[in-house]
Amino acid sequence: MKLTRRMLAEKLEWMAKLPEEKIPRDAEGLRELLCRVLRDVREVQGWVSAPSDSSDKSDGSARSDESGKTGERLIPKHGGYRRLKSFQTSEIVYDATAIFCDRFVGKRSRTHDQMVQAARSGRQNIAEGSMASATSKKTELKLTNVAKASLEELLLDYEDFLRQHKLRQWDKNDPQALSVRNRYREFPAEWFLNRCVSNQSDLSATSDEEKRELLDPYGVAKASAEVAANTILCLINQATFLLKRQIERLEKNFLEEGGFTERLYYSRKKRRENEPGK
Repeated sequence: MKLTRRMLAEKLEWMAKLPEEKIPRDAEGLRELLCRVLRDVREVQGWVSAPSDSSDKSDGSARSDESGKTGERLIPKHGGYRRLKSFQTSEIVYDATAIFCDRFVGKRSRTHDQMVQAARSGRQNIAEGSMASATSKKTELKLTNVAKASLEELLLDYEDFLRQHKLRQWDKNDPQALSVRNRYREFPAEWFLNRCVSNQSDLSATSDEEKRELLDPYGVAKASAEVAANTILCLINQATFLLKRQIERLEKNFLEEGGFTERLYYSRKKRRENEPGK
């Protein structure tokens, strides 16, 4: 994905626009402000140093980080999960599920918590697996599969909701289902990045309509129960499809390149062979 000056500026412009009266005077407030500045600067540095992904290999390759060859470093670069289409789609599912459950599932119901937690697990395990990939491809593979399993569980919950409320479930070739998938494809890569930026930085310059569009791009907050549930089902299917491809690629990479333990062994062996007198 091609980064633009505008994207980078949007991430950091809150610092320049921060009014003097909003600068904390106490030590704790200053510490929190400094942490936020460091966090955003480091995230931008990660974008700049991350590889270009114009072919959208992030979800297909299942690599948390595609920069450099793994053999060049004992601990390769890792993370970068916010660029994964699987993570981006799972985040939309998570936000949409939170809205759906607040509208159509009783807040005291156990199902409410289970659905929200399943959606959260789908997103969080992708991120955790990506970060763990530095020292354990096995853990990355396991957590990515857990993410897929969590979303499969959530999919069943939505199917149960439609069946128990005697609502129609869309066929995959239903015009409304096709409309959801087409809308998903219409979002440019920059939209996902801007959505991520807006979730992390100051939203003071963003209109209420733009905030709603970023948080709820499919209008779950205003849709009927049938449309909302089916829309989220379409998004879950998209996310699990991406995760399936991701897992397949992870398996292939592991077989071809091995994991951290193998790299550690060969690096240590090579170093011993190069020691004087060997």
